[in-house]
Amino acid sequence: MVAAVAWWNVLRMPGKSHRGPLPPADDELASRAAELRKHVEHLSARIGERNALHRPRELAQAADYVEAEWSKAGYEVKRQEYDVFDVTCCNLEAEMRGAVRPEEIVIVGAHYDSVFGTPGANDNATGVGAVIVLAKRFAGRKTDRTLRFVAFVNEEPPYFQTEKMGSWVYARRCRQRGEKVTAMLSLETIGYYDEAPGSQKYPPPFGLLYPSRGNFIGFIGNTRSAGLVRRVVGLFRQNEPFPSEGGALPEMIPGIGFSDHWSFAQEGYPAVMVTDTAMYRYPHYHEPEDTADKVDFERTARVVRGLEQVIAALVGHDPHR
Repeated sequence: MVAAVAWWNVLRMPGKSHRGPLPPADDELASRAAELRKHVEHLSARIGERNALHRPRELAQAADYVEAEWSKAGYEVKRQEYDVFDVTCCNLEAEMRGAVRPEEIVIVGAHYDSVFGTPGANDNATGVGAVIVLAKRFAGRKTDRTLRFVAFVNEEPPYFQTEKMGSWVYARRCRQRGEKVTAMLSLETIGYYDEAPGSQKYPPPFGLLYPSRGNFIGFIGNTRSAGLVRRVVGLFRQNEPFPSEGGALPEMIPGIGFSDHWSFAQEGYPAVMVTDTAMYRYPHYHEPEDTADKVDFERTARVVRGLEQVIAALVGHDPHR
């Protein structure tokens, strides 16, 4: 009985996931989807495979692209450079200083590298495109807390969960500086949706607890981040009529730590992965066929619209101020 109650406490989420048809798309949503498509196609098609081990030039081009997009929005972009053998790699940061509690920091990030042999449209140009769009949406706003948008390098193997993983390099610096990161959102592979029954898979025994259709966005964290997971899911469900599921689960479960939120969790910060669940749904995960034509840009735009409201609440944004 005690074990059952414990599982219920980490799985139950506030609010209700949207069911049924999605509301009709409006012009604003179509514009947002078009912008996401532009970024994903540039990163995955014009630049293509990008990583330090095999495609360092393309990796640098992707970093330059993100920096240019944020600079056009008015941000002063900072680079955190470090060497991986003979390749200089960098995390990119665009910051808006909070007006009321600037020492409290909310980080929204995504990795811009792709795994060997793939153009990485969904993994993870969708996440990077979303972070670019969100940064532009918040440019010039006044917020209570400090808001940082970060593009991380070296999330993919062979650097994944090693000291050369870009997000861990960044999170370690946050800890060394004594920075108070109150929330970290990692946008990881967010662009693929499937309404077919059985399209969604899970590690056992979670197929008994979650939907079989891969039409939702997931919010995942470890048990120490349970409070943040619940808050993010609740805010998303309040603001965006789109299917959503969440879980605060032990890191031993395969997939729970499979993104940059893992790095922040290692440093004791609350962190959540926002994901379409990657290999548990996406048939082209880490394959050469991970191209932009597989991405559902309208649904991705709905997710990004919902995330905008989540972030606004986390940073304390008053639209009338």
